[in-house]
Amino acid sequence: MKPLDFGKFEQLKATGDLPSPRGSALAVIRLTQKNDTSVDELAHVIKPDPAFVGRLIKAANSVATGAHRPVVSVHDALIVLGLPAVRSLALAFSLLSNYRQGGCRNFDYQHFWSHSVACATSLQALAQRTNAAAPEEAFSVGLLARIGCLAMATLFPHEYSELLEHISGDAGDGLSQLESQAFVMTHSELTSSMFLDWGLPKTFAEPVLYHEIADQAPFAEGSRRHTLVWSLALAQGIADACMAVESDRRLMMPRLFVLASKISIGSDELVSLCNRVVGEWLDWCQLLQLRAESLPPFEELLQPREAWGGGMESGAPRLKILVVDDDPAIRTLLKGLLGNAGHEVLEADSGEVALEVAIAERPQLMIVDWLMPGMDGLQLTRALREMKIGRGIYIIVLTSLEDEEKLIEAFESGADDFISKPLRPRVLSARLRAGQRVVELQEEIERDREEIRHFAAELAVTNAKLQEAAMTDFLTNFPNRRYVMERLEQEWASSTRGERPLSCLLVDVDGFKTINDAHGHDVGDTVLKQTSAALKRGLRAHDVVARTGGDEFLVICPDTNLKAALACAERVRKAVASAAVVAGAIELHASVSIGVAQRSPEMTDSDALVKLADQGLYRAKEQGRNRIGTCQEVD
Repeated sequence: MKPLDFGKFEQLKATGDLPSPRGSALAVIRLTQKNDTSVDELAHVIKPDPAFVGRLIKAANSVATGAHRPVVSVHDALIVLGLPAVRSLALAFSLLSNYRQGGCRNFDYQHFWSHSVACATSLQALAQRTNAAAPEEAFSVGLLARIGCLAMATLFPHEYSELLEHISGDAGDGLSQLESQAFVMTHSELTSSMFLDWGLPKTFAEPVLYHEIADQAPFAEGSRRHTLVWSLALAQGIADACMAVESDRRLMMPRLFVLASKISIGSDELVSLCNRVVGEWLDWCQLLQLRAESLPPFEELLQPREAWGGGMESGAPRLKILVVDDDPAIRTLLKGLLGNAGHEVLEADSGEVALEVAIAERPQLMIVDWLMPGMDGLQLTRALREMKIGRGIYIIVLTSLEDEEKLIEAFESGADDFISKPLRPRVLSARLRAGQRVVELQEEIERDREEIRHFAAELAVTNAKLQEAAMTDFLTNFPNRRYVMERLEQEWASSTRGERPLSCLLVDVDGFKTINDAHGHDVGDTVLKQTSAALKRGLRAHDVVARTGGDEFLVICPDTNLKAALACAERVRKAVASAAVVAGAIELHASVSIGVAQRSPEMTDSDALVKLADQGLYRAKEQGRNRIGTCQEVD
């Protein structure tokens, strides 16, 4: 993951549209920032807001499980929770109250907040178990862990709505990837930046940044941040299960067990914790007037698959089977036998209907009667084998014909097996076991292929990240010398082909060695980072800037003559000179000297252009620094 772009966040913040606390919550936050605030002063501010009072007392009772009596007053709630937690809760509940709806058409505000409350109660329960954070603070962190999504829906309602529509239509595209392309920042990066801006500690802001890609988090195993990032990932998973439809919830349990194992929570303990979370979640949703549905106990999701249909052999997976026969009695018989064996059974009374059902439902196995009006069993089989989705279905033909030539015709049409009429349950069971082995083998092969595709995709992403890292200066996040020299060659070639002007700027920070010697390298690094940010503000969108040395930067200006390049250099010089550099208690004013050069006909290569800009830089330094220099005449 790339470093946080605080410059981009400051631009978003400057719009004034970022979600922020209001009313009594804002007063609470300001009071809790003072060192001498008393409980009585805080209670005086909170009491006029009955909604916040109720939520605060509810929060206090949620964590005061060992108390002798329930919390019933604001004063007691403040004592139980403590000022940092009250500040976080005021922030969280204010955002929840004031951003229940908005103008982003495809953003489900009710779903967002109900899911967030489920995440909050989950993380609070996990914090009580792991001691990685105070439970009352964990609740607020969980509630705001995806606040970046709400912020993007608030800042860019139309654009974000279109992005969400694209996600719903093609779930293969990751939300974060599309956000990064559209807004140069993901919701996790925005959430983490907002946490830091609100004064929440890095201990929470950093796990929030990585919790959706916890396996990539750079935290030492066993550390507090490591426990928090996996706790957040698990809390989000539990929230997903709370919001899922019943048919999907069972499929989520294996992933929850894996996440729980990362923080040493076993399956039985996780199920018990989930049940407690659901009760708390429903209470909170009722208090906050959010949408939520009662859930069955999580133990039901762990029932063995035999309970789905009964009578199935131990360990045998459930199959989706399509029975195709025009005789209702045969269909009823097969449905009873297969259903008692624990399989999911679909029916069709003709080949035409069966073809539609097979395309829509994707059965793993089909039992098809040979002789049917209209499309018979062999015609149906041939039609399925011509389609990609039909090639992997195991097809058993049901027939009363035992002629050898007819059976050969069935296999040549694409049948995998046959069963003779009248039906005999033991023979049917044996044929199904044979088919089941083939289906399992096919699915295992497909899983292996998918794993290979997944590894290939991960390798491609890793290689791209390594390539980006090799071309990026870690301090300024600008491209490095290797990148910019390759890019200059490309722009040189483009300028040659199109006979278009090309200029470059060579920028040097004045007196940088003196700053390092006087204040140390940490201050020097801060000067470089903040100077580079000011430099970037002075450039145009199509200019390319890179850090080429310790305190030296190279700017490529495509389609730019000398006059325009000098104007660009002046903007850069002024931007740096007017920006104060703050490093802790130290405030400095940096300046830069800039050499400017334009490509001329006598230049043989890009090195000549850079060399001429360097001569201009030398001239600017000689003339007193904080200046622009060039060795060429302006037309």
